[in-house]
Order: sequence, then structure tokens, then C-alpha cells
Amino acid sequence: MASKKKINASANNILASLAALVILAAITAIIAIKSQDTRFGTSATAAGNGAPSGPHYNLNIIGVPKGKSADMIGSSGRRIFVALVGTCKINLSQGTFQVLDGNCTDNGQSAFQLPNPDPAGSGTTVYSVWARALGKPGGSSTTTTCATDPLTGEEWCSIYQMVSVRSKGKSTFTNVSKELLYIFADINGDGMTERYGLFDSALEDYFWSYSNSGLKLLQLRFYQVPTAVI
Repeated sequence: MASKKKINASANNILASLAALVILAAITAIIAIKSQDTRFGTSATAAGNGAPSGPHYNLNIIGVPKGKSADMIGSSGRRIFVALVGTCKINLSQGTFQVLDGNCTDNGQSAFQLPNPDPAGSGTTVYSVWARALGKPGGSSTTTTCATDPLTGEEWCSIYQMVSVRSKGKSTFTNVSKELLYIFADINGDGMTERYGLFDSALEDYFWSYSNSGLKLLQLRFYQVPTAVI
């Protein structure tokens, strides 16, 4: 009888250990899923600067006190020069990530190419964009995504804007996919705000309206991770 009790006790201990391992694995999986989903505001591989770690496309929007003489058309650089104080129209076109015109100080316009962020129109992006303000503290900028109604010629801008402020101390990245990759507007006049992803056929001539108030550097990073936009 004593040996049977020992065997039963050992079996119970083994089962208890297995159950504990299963529960631990389930909890770990849930945490991993949540941390990878940008809807929870974090990434499983998030770096100390607030953005995910891993491959990304980097775009710098640089505020300068004097205009640049070069046109920078077809520039291979990953930067756009804008006036330190003023407005820049960054025209957007569909394709692989690339700066098409890196000088916005000559005529107030530049050009940037990027993929369709939501080709299915589902409200969940196939890539996401993070932003942070750098440079001397005190500067700020406001970026608004806009486009034109092809039927009326009316220009529409999203009700959501990306406001970037260079405060003192460490600057961290923020997910700005909602502000930069979509337009939220009541275009059909039904009293409801509709969501339009970049390059949605309902609109055309998409662009970012960049209003700078002394911000010397806005850094944008594009990662191949999804964001659910509400």
C-alpha cells in the first residue's frame, strides 16, 4: 500500500507540474500577443525610445533658417528640408518608400513616396509610422493629412493632426499612424465622420500639410507592423 501511495503521489506531482507549465505557457503567449499588437500601445521588441526595434524606413524632416538652392528632385536621401518657420506641402504618391523632392524651401512643396498603408480599407494598417521631435527644445510642428475630392475639387483635411513638440529631456516615439496614414472627414455631408486611408480612390492628390514653428528635426520611422485605427 505504501508503494502505491508513493506512486500516486508522484503521479499527482507530475500532473500538477504539467498543469503549471501549461498555464505559464498560456500566460506567456497572451502577453506576447498583446505586446506585439500595436493596439495595446507597445511592441514585444519595443526599444527604450518608444518605437519598435527592427528594420524600418527612416525619414527626417529638417527645419532650416535659410532656404536651400538645390532642387533635390529625385533625391536618394531620406530627408526633406523645410523652413524653420512656415508651411510645407509634402505631396504623397504611392510606391516604395522614397523621397522624390527633398527641398521644400524653394517653392513650399516637396514630394514623398510610400506604400498604400491599408489596401483592404479595413482600418488596420500593413505598416505603421512613429514620430518624435528632436533638436533644440522649444520648437513644434503640426502635420495634417489632406486630399482633394475628384468630383467637386474641394480640398479635405483630417480632423486629426500630428502635433510634435520638442520638450526638454528625452524625446520618445509615438505611434502616429492614425494622423498620417488616414483622413477622417465628413465628405459626403451625412453628419458622420468617415475614414479614408491614404490613396483611397474616393479622394486624390494626397499630401501632408506641415506647419513648422521652430522644430529643427522631426523624425519619422516606418515599421512593418500593423496598427488598428479606430
